[in-house]
Amino acid sequence: MIQERDEKDKMARSQRSMQATARAAEETRAKMARTPPPVQGRKHAEANTEVFLEVLSDRVPEEEAGVQTEAMMDRPPEPIFVPQPSGTDRSTQIEAGDLFDFDFEVSPLLDVLVGKTLEQSLLEVAQEDELAAIRAKQDEFDAVRTAELSEVQRLEAEVKRRFAEKQRRKDQEAARLKREADVREKIAATAFARSYLGSLRRNIFSQLHDSGHFYDTVRREMEQFIMPGLLQEVASRMSTRQEAARGITDDLLASALELGKKKYEDGLVAEAAKAKALAEAVEAARLAAEAATAAAAAAAAATEVPPPSE
Repeated sequence: MIQERDEKDKMARSQRSMQATARAAEETRAKMARTPPPVQGRKHAEANTEVFLEVLSDRVPEEEAGVQTEAMMDRPPEPIFVPQPSGTDRSTQIEAGDLFDFDFEVSPLLDVLVGKTLEQSLLEVAQEDELAAIRAKQDEFDAVRTAELSEVQRLEAEVKRRFAEKQRRKDQEAARLKREADVREKIAATAFARSYLGSLRRNIFSQLHDSGHFYDTVRREMEQFIMPGLLQEVASRMSTRQEAARGITDDLLASALELGKKKYEDGLVAEAAKAKALAEAVEAARLAAEAATAAAAAAAAATEVPPPSE
């Protein structure tokens, strides 16, 4: 409601300002259109300012002439008008104290005048107090209204500032995301270019190297002229040494197999002796157990009490 009233006041003020501006412009145009008065000894005359000249034939001839009035003659003052009386005149004589006593008769009038004056004064004072209270209420209302209006304006400004800040943050975030996307694209393109060009370079150099375009002259000379004879000599020597090593290895293997066979046979004999001794011990233990059992049975039979006779 306050906002609508403020909008109406603003519209009314704008209309009044526009009307005042229009009136000022009209007055300015009127002042500019009005011809200034002629200087002393001259007068204005109508002139044709059209594009095509026109002869003014209906103009009345003019002539200048001068006259002189006679001097003013003195005139006697007019007598005062007294109307003619009508009827018969009568008169009376009133002595002092015949009609009324002023001090006595004026007291109620004075009381009425004073009462009315006091009542009017009290009414005026009450009216002034009421007007002062109304003005105070109006001032208080204006102060509250101004405070509310300033608060509303502050809230509107705060909302606008927050919205602008939000838009600015969104724009910054969009710009940051765009920069990051551009950087990622650049990094990906750089990495792809490096990987592609690096593999391409390696492939090209490997292909050229395999095709024989790049070679070491010393290595080529070593491989073609020196290494074949050297390898042949080494192979011949290694073959001789391999045959000798093969014979030594066969002898070592034969002696190792013979020794292992002998150790195995000795182990078998020892295991058979151990098994035979274990069997004898088991048999002796069994015989001892049977003898103990028979002795226990005999002792039990000897100690048995015979039954009484009838």
